[in-house]
Amino acid sequence: MKISSRVVVVRQENIDTDQIIPARFLKITDKAGIGRHLFEDRPEFQVQKGSQVLVAGHNFGCGSSREHAVWALKDFGFKAVISTSFADIFRQNSLKNSFLPIAVDAETHALLKPGVAVTIDLARHTLSIENGPTVTFPIDSFSKTCILEGVDEIGYILKHDDAVIAYEQGE
Repeated sequence: MKISSRVVVVRQENIDTDQIIPARFLKITDKAGIGRHLFEDRPEFQVQKGSQVLVAGHNFGCGSSREHAVWALKDFGFKAVISTSFADIFRQNSLKNSFLPIAVDAETHALLKPGVAVTIDLARHTLSIENGPTVTFPIDSFSKTCILEGVDEIGYILKHDDAVIAYEQGE
C-alpha cells in the first residue's frame, strides 16, 4: 500500500476524539457520510477535501474511546495521520479500521508544512517527504499484514481456517 498526497496540517496538540467527531454524532451506525461532521465544532481547523494525509499535533486522538473518530477521518478521505504521538486507544482503533497512524520524531514532524507532498509506503514502513528525507516509522507486523491484505482480525483468522481445524482435530 502506497499513499502519495499533499498534507493538510492541524498542529494543535491534544486534539481529542470529541473535537474530531462531536458526541452528538455518535448515535449513527452507518459510517457513510460521517466525514462531513469531521471537526464540525472546530471551524478554525482548515481541513479541505482532497488530501489523504493529515498532519496533527502531539497526542492526537486522546480522550474517550471513539471509533467514530476514525470513521470520520476515513470517510472524509484521509488514509493516514502523522503526529509525534497518539493516544493508545485511538491508535488501536485506527489500525483495526485500516487507517494508518504514523508516529515520527519532532524534527521530521516540523518538516511537514501545509501542502508538502509525501509518499507513505506501508510495506517498507517509510515516509518520504518532498525535498526532504525518507524516514521509517514503527508498525506492528500483525497490523501491517492486515492492512496490506485488506482484512480485519476475524478475516485474518478465517484465512487460516484449515490450520485451526487441523489443530482442533489434533492433527
